[in-house]
Amino acid sequence: MKLFLASYRFGADSSSLTKLIPPPASVGVIANAADAWPPAARKWAVQSEIRSLSQLGYRATEIDLRLFERAEPGARATRLAEALMSHDLLWVRGGNTFVLRSQLARSGADTEIRRAVIDGNLAYGGYSAGACIASPALDGLELCDDVDEVAMVGDGKLMWDGLGLVPFRIVPHFRSPGHENPERIEQLAARYAQEDVPFRALSDDDAIVVDGHW
Repeated sequence: MKLFLASYRFGADSSSLTKLIPPPASVGVIANAADAWPPAARKWAVQSEIRSLSQLGYRATEIDLRLFERAEPGARATRLAEALMSHDLLWVRGGNTFVLRSQLARSGADTEIRRAVIDGNLAYGGYSAGACIASPALDGLELCDDVDEVAMVGDGKLMWDGLGLVPFRIVPHFRSPGHENPERIEQLAARYAQEDVPFRALSDDDAIVVDGHW
Protein backbone atom coordinates (compact mmCIF):
# COMPACT_ATOMS: atom_id res chain seq x y z
CA MET A 1 0.00 0.00 0.00
CA LYS A 2 1.33 3.42 -0.99
CA LEU A 3 -0.07 6.51 0.71
CA PHE A 4 0.89 10.17 0.77
CA LEU A 5 -1.25 12.18 3.19
CA ALA A 6 -0.52 15.85 3.74
CA SER A 7 -2.05 18.92 5.31
CA TYR A 8 -1.44 21.17 2.32
CA ARG A 9 -0.49 19.89 -1.11
CA PHE A 10 3.02 18.34 -1.03
CA GLY A 11 4.11 19.58 2.39
CA ALA A 12 7.52 21.19 2.79
CA ASP A 13 9.32 18.70 0.55
CA SER A 14 7.74 17.38 -2.64
CA SER A 15 10.50 14.78 -2.98
CA SER A 16 8.63 12.65 -0.44
CA LEU A 17 5.93 12.21 -3.07
CA THR A 18 8.20 11.88 -6.10
CA LYS A 19 10.25 9.19 -4.37
CA LEU A 20 7.10 7.24 -3.52
CA ILE A 21 5.62 7.54 -7.03
CA PRO A 22 8.30 8.73 -9.47
CA PRO A 23 7.28 10.97 -12.39
CA PRO A 24 6.19 10.76 -15.14
CA ALA A 25 3.52 8.61 -13.53
CA SER A 26 -0.10 9.15 -14.50
CA VAL A 27 -2.18 10.93 -11.84
CA GLY A 28 -5.96 11.08 -11.56
CA VAL A 29 -7.04 14.25 -9.77
CA ILE A 30 -10.22 14.06 -7.69
CA ALA A 31 -11.47 17.55 -6.78
CA ASN A 32 -14.99 16.66 -5.66
CA ALA A 33 -14.39 18.10 -2.19
CA ALA A 34 -14.94 21.41 -4.02
CA ASP A 35 -18.30 20.48 -5.56
CA ALA A 36 -20.22 22.94 -3.37
CA TRP A 37 -18.02 25.83 -4.50
CA PRO A 38 -19.05 28.22 -7.29
CA PRO A 39 -18.20 26.79 -10.73
CA ALA A 40 -15.32 29.19 -11.34
CA ALA A 41 -13.74 28.34 -8.00
CA ARG A 42 -14.09 24.62 -8.62
CA LYS A 43 -12.54 24.98 -12.07
CA TRP A 44 -9.61 26.81 -10.51
CA ALA A 45 -9.27 24.02 -7.92
CA VAL A 46 -8.82 21.44 -10.67
CA GLN A 47 -6.49 23.58 -12.76
CA SER A 48 -4.25 24.47 -9.82
CA GLU A 49 -3.78 20.79 -8.90
CA ILE A 50 -3.01 19.74 -12.46
CA ARG A 51 -0.53 22.61 -12.81
CA SER A 52 1.24 21.79 -9.53
CA LEU A 53 1.48 18.09 -10.35
CA SER A 54 2.65 18.83 -13.89
CA GLN A 55 5.45 20.99 -12.49
CA LEU A 56 6.71 17.90 -10.65
CA GLY A 57 6.73 15.97 -13.93
CA TYR A 58 3.47 14.03 -13.54
CA ARG A 59 0.86 13.49 -16.25
CA ALA A 60 -2.28 14.68 -14.49
CA THR A 61 -5.93 14.67 -15.55
CA GLU A 62 -9.19 15.03 -13.64
CA ILE A 63 -11.48 12.18 -12.60
CA ASP A 64 -14.78 13.93 -11.94
CA LEU A 65 -16.88 11.60 -9.79
CA ARG A 66 -20.06 13.42 -10.80
CA LEU A 67 -19.83 11.77 -14.23
CA PHE A 68 -20.46 8.36 -12.69
CA GLU A 69 -23.45 9.15 -10.46
CA ARG A 70 -26.25 8.49 -12.94
CA ALA A 71 -24.95 5.39 -14.69
CA GLU A 72 -26.45 1.97 -14.10
CA PRO A 73 -24.63 0.27 -11.18
CA GLY A 74 -22.95 -2.45 -13.28
CA ALA A 75 -21.84 -0.14 -16.06
CA ARG A 76 -20.87 2.53 -13.53
CA ALA A 77 -18.59 0.19 -11.64
CA THR A 78 -16.89 -0.91 -14.84
CA ARG A 79 -16.38 2.63 -16.14
CA LEU A 80 -15.22 3.90 -12.77
CA ALA A 81 -12.76 1.06 -12.26
CA GLU A 82 -11.34 1.69 -15.73
CA ALA A 83 -10.99 5.41 -15.01
CA LEU A 84 -9.26 4.82 -11.67
CA MET A 85 -6.96 2.04 -12.82
CA SER A 86 -5.78 4.00 -15.87
CA HIS A 87 -3.63 5.95 -13.39
CA ASP A 88 -0.73 5.13 -11.10
CA LEU A 89 -1.73 7.61 -8.40
CA LEU A 90 -4.96 9.18 -7.21
CA TRP A 91 -4.57 12.73 -5.99
CA VAL A 92 -7.49 13.90 -3.82
CA ARG A 93 -7.41 17.60 -3.08
CA GLY A 94 -8.84 19.55 -0.16
CA GLY A 95 -12.20 21.21 0.29
CA ASN A 96 -15.14 19.95 2.32
CA THR A 97 -14.49 16.46 3.73
CA PHE A 98 -18.20 15.62 4.05
CA VAL A 99 -18.95 16.68 0.48
CA LEU A 100 -16.05 14.54 -0.70
CA ARG A 101 -17.28 11.54 1.30
CA SER A 102 -20.79 11.90 -0.09
CA GLN A 103 -19.54 12.11 -3.68
CA LEU A 104 -17.31 9.09 -3.21
CA ALA A 105 -20.36 7.11 -2.06
CA ARG A 106 -22.71 8.37 -4.78
CA SER A 107 -20.28 7.35 -7.50
CA GLY A 108 -19.23 4.09 -5.89
CA ALA A 109 -15.63 5.29 -5.84
CA ASP A 110 -15.27 4.67 -2.11
CA THR A 111 -15.47 0.89 -2.57
CA GLU A 112 -13.32 0.85 -5.71
CA ILE A 113 -10.60 3.07 -4.24
CA ARG A 114 -10.42 1.22 -0.94
CA ARG A 115 -10.04 -2.12 -2.68
CA ALA A 116 -7.44 -0.95 -5.20
CA VAL A 117 -5.30 0.90 -2.66
CA ILE A 118 -5.33 -1.85 -0.04
CA ASP A 119 -4.49 -4.44 -2.70
CA GLY A 120 -1.53 -2.32 -3.79
CA ASN A 121 -2.84 -1.74 -7.30
CA LEU A 122 -3.21 2.03 -6.94
CA ALA A 123 -1.36 4.65 -4.90
CA TYR A 124 -3.35 7.23 -2.94
CA GLY A 125 -2.30 10.79 -2.28
CA GLY A 126 -4.22 13.71 -0.92
CA TYR A 127 -4.22 16.68 1.38
CA SER A 128 -6.56 18.33 3.86
CA ALA A 129 -9.98 16.77 3.10
CA GLY A 130 -8.24 14.29 0.80
CA ALA A 131 -6.09 13.14 3.70
CA CYS A 132 -8.84 13.20 6.34
CA ILE A 133 -11.03 10.92 4.23
CA ALA A 134 -8.41 8.16 4.54
CA SER A 135 -9.16 7.82 8.27
CA PRO A 136 -11.65 5.36 9.84
CA ALA A 137 -14.24 8.01 10.76
CA LEU A 138 -14.98 11.69 10.26
CA ASP A 139 -16.72 12.71 13.47
CA GLY A 140 -15.17 15.86 14.88
CA LEU A 141 -14.46 17.36 11.48
CA GLU A 142 -17.83 19.12 11.64
CA LEU A 143 -15.91 21.64 13.76
CA CYS A 144 -14.03 22.61 10.60
CA ASP A 145 -16.24 21.68 7.61
CA ASP A 146 -19.87 22.66 7.08
CA VAL A 147 -22.00 19.49 6.94
CA ASP A 148 -24.86 21.46 5.34
CA GLU A 149 -22.83 21.75 2.12
CA VAL A 150 -23.58 18.08 1.41
CA ALA A 151 -27.19 19.02 0.58
CA MET A 152 -25.91 21.59 -1.94
CA VAL A 153 -24.46 18.98 -4.30
CA GLY A 154 -27.47 16.72 -4.85
CA ASP A 155 -29.16 13.85 -3.09
CA GLY A 156 -26.08 12.45 -1.39
CA LYS A 157 -26.19 11.42 2.24
CA LEU A 158 -24.17 12.82 5.10
CA MET A 159 -21.76 10.05 6.03
CA TRP A 160 -19.45 9.74 9.02
CA ASP A 161 -17.18 6.86 8.05
CA GLY A 162 -13.93 7.33 6.16
CA LEU A 163 -12.11 5.01 3.78
CA GLY A 164 -10.20 3.33 6.61
CA LEU A 165 -6.84 3.37 4.83
CA VAL A 166 -5.11 4.42 8.05
CA PRO A 167 -5.98 3.49 11.67
CA PHE A 168 -6.08 7.05 13.00
CA ARG A 169 -7.78 10.41 12.42
CA ILE A 170 -5.98 13.30 10.78
CA VAL A 171 -6.03 16.89 12.01
CA PRO A 172 -4.77 19.07 9.13
CA HIS A 173 -3.44 22.64 9.21
CA PHE A 174 -2.37 22.22 12.83
CA ARG A 175 -0.68 25.39 14.06
CA SER A 176 -0.04 26.48 10.50
CA PRO A 177 0.36 30.24 10.04
CA GLY A 178 -2.22 31.86 7.80
CA HIS A 179 -4.85 29.14 8.08
CA GLU A 180 -8.36 30.40 8.84
CA ASN A 181 -10.08 29.41 12.07
CA PRO A 182 -7.02 28.02 13.86
CA GLU A 183 -9.03 27.80 17.07
CA ARG A 184 -11.26 25.13 15.49
CA ILE A 185 -8.22 23.07 14.56
CA GLU A 186 -7.03 23.29 18.17
CA GLN A 187 -10.50 22.26 19.37
CA LEU A 188 -10.47 19.25 17.09
CA ALA A 189 -7.07 18.05 18.31
CA ALA A 190 -8.10 18.65 21.93
CA ARG A 191 -11.33 16.70 21.43
CA TYR A 192 -9.53 13.69 19.99
CA ALA A 193 -6.97 13.79 22.79
CA GLN A 194 -9.66 14.05 25.46
CA GLU A 195 -11.63 11.17 23.95
CA ASP A 196 -8.45 9.08 23.57
CA VAL A 197 -8.99 8.84 19.81
CA PRO A 198 -5.81 7.98 17.87
CA PHE A 199 -4.89 10.91 15.63
CA ARG A 200 -2.05 12.64 13.84
CA ALA A 201 -1.87 16.44 13.82
CA LEU A 202 -0.20 17.73 10.67
CA SER A 203 1.10 21.20 10.00
CA ASP A 204 1.11 22.43 6.41
CA ASP A 205 4.77 21.34 6.20
CA ASP A 206 4.04 17.74 7.22
CA ALA A 207 3.13 14.61 5.31
CA ILE A 208 2.58 10.96 6.18
CA VAL A 209 4.20 8.56 3.74
CA VAL A 210 3.40 4.85 3.71
CA ASP A 211 5.11 2.32 1.45
CA GLY A 212 4.01 -1.11 2.63
CA HIS A 213 1.65 -2.11 5.46
CA TRP A 214 0.86 -0.84 8.93
